[in-house]
Amino acid sequence: MYTETAMLGLEVPLRASERAYRQLRGEIVTGLLAPGAALLEVEQAERIGVSRTPLREAVARLIADGLVVGRRGRGFEVTDISVDSISELYELRQALEVQAIRLAAIRRDPAPFTLLREEFVNAPQLLEQGDVGVHRYYRLIDEFEDAVDAAVGNPFLVGALRAVRTHLARIRRLARRNTLRLHAAAAEHLLILDAIIAGDPSLAAHATHIHLHQSLVSVLAAIDEDLAVSADQLPN
Repeated sequence: MYTETAMLGLEVPLRASERAYRQLRGEIVTGLLAPGAALLEVEQAERIGVSRTPLREAVARLIADGLVVGRRGRGFEVTDISVDSISELYELRQALEVQAIRLAAIRRDPAPFTLLREEFVNAPQLLEQGDVGVHRYYRLIDEFEDAVDAAVGNPFLVGALRAVRTHLARIRRLARRNTLRLHAAAAEHLLILDAIIAGDPSLAAHATHIHLHQSLVSVLAAIDEDLAVSADQLPN
């Protein structure tokens, strides 16, 4: 049943716990709250502008998302991103995403994927426009994932995929500076789109498998590079 506010088209204010959850989640996913960052209850409640009870509710949801863990002593902290956790996440991503793409190729309406293909053709030009272009490129990835979810039509599979994507958004930042990888990923998405449009589930699944493999290789290489730089900066 619609409320009078909804019927009038007015924006309904978010509950305090929802507002705290969205803000903290966004800050974790974008890296503003880095892995290991402390989340002390009083400090975060004051910073966000909510009382401690809704903050606790928000933190409980973040714990369920796997983005926050309890901290020794008191409070909580943002979960770490380790090589092991990335590899495990990609194992799950491989199982879920390959199946989703396969189903999308079988069940799809070609029209939205054809429109997306036209935009992906221009991805190389986007990626040459600096941060603004890269941001738009990732928006395009989000639109692609939304189209796949709609084509799949399986709320259980889509729900599992969206949970995985929350963590992938954190990992994705590691590859953002690798322009060559972003160009290659755009080409890989074009191949996936062509297979979906053609209604070829085997090709779509194979193209997705290659894309995910290359993505994992790129992320692990970025981590190795960061570790090497950190080691070089240590005093002799």
